[in-house]
Amino acid sequence: MTVSLPPADHASATSPRFLAIETSTDRLSVAVGGGRPGDPVRTRSGAGAAQASTDLLPAVQQLLDEAGWALQSLDAVVFGRGPGAFTGLRTACAVAQGLAYGARLPVLPVDTLLALAEQARHQQVADGHAEPRVVMSLLDARMDEIYVAPYARSAAGWSLLAAPRLSRPEALADYLAPWWPPAGGGLLAGNVFEVYGDRLGALPPARCQALPDAGALLRLAPSLMAAGAAVSAHEAQPLYVRDKVARTTEEREGQPPGVAR
Repeated sequence: MTVSLPPADHASATSPRFLAIETSTDRLSVAVGGGRPGDPVRTRSGAGAAQASTDLLPAVQQLLDEAGWALQSLDAVVFGRGPGAFTGLRTACAVAQGLAYGARLPVLPVDTLLALAEQARHQQVADGHAEPRVVMSLLDARMDEIYVAPYARSAAGWSLLAAPRLSRPEALADYLAPWWPPAGGGLLAGNVFEVYGDRLGALPPARCQALPDAGALLRLAPSLMAAGAAVSAHEAQPLYVRDKVARTTEEREGQPPGVAR
């Protein structure tokens, strides 16, 4: 499956206004800006999870005040829709919907694994490295599993190469085998390397410690808006990937409940 997004600098000359919310991990990240190279960006970060529901709205108001923007002047409210932490995804979605309803704005849901790939690309370029052509996004899903999805970067923008899925740490190297090494250079990006350590097996050395970030959502927003990805507030929904949040040990190990070892 391939979904292409045009580069952000293909947007119109008038810089848009976005509010971006990312709470899919244990970190809260909020930003306002236009998403274009050179556009001013204002950010706030803090503790995620349960704390995000307390700090998110005050952070949004502070950033809008600093920018001198009314909520109604925004082009869209952008949020990381998942996959990620259940509580964080519900918080981001609910706040984005509430703000959008009140101000009659569209909502722009963005896959967190795409935001992770964009953040890793941005960090690599900022550190003076070549832009990776393929980024494998790897986000800790807890319950001894990893959210994984490969993205390709070209002059045409980002392309999703395969749908996000779950992988056991021990199975990740086998999943990577058909994709690696990619032509033009590849990068493994995420927060799983220290969490799972040797359980990941013999992974390629090109790695970047990164998290999905509201700044990455801003950089993706102009292209996604141009591609028609914005929806009405009531249509915005989280993307869980994992259908069941609570699972038994037998289910996590791929066995039906009650089956003997």
